[in-house]
Amino acid sequence: MKLSVRVKPGCKSPTRLEMQADGSYVAFLQARAHDGLANQALVELLSDELHVPKSRIQVVQGARARQKVVEILE
Repeated sequence: MKLSVRVKPGCKSPTRLEMQADGSYVAFLQARAHDGLANQALVELLSDELHVPKSRIQVVQGARARQKVVEILE
């Protein structure tokens, strides 16, 4: 399964995930976009929200961009 996620790193509000009307997601992350910290925080957030082990979540597109495609391996 692939998800389209728009990441907003460095938010002061708590880390959270919101689903948009078009089926994509917006992830508000407190982690900064530096040295892959935001990507790690995104994987942890998706793992908690979707109840999937972190090892089964991969960022397949947009590792250095705000718009990402994340794959959940089955």
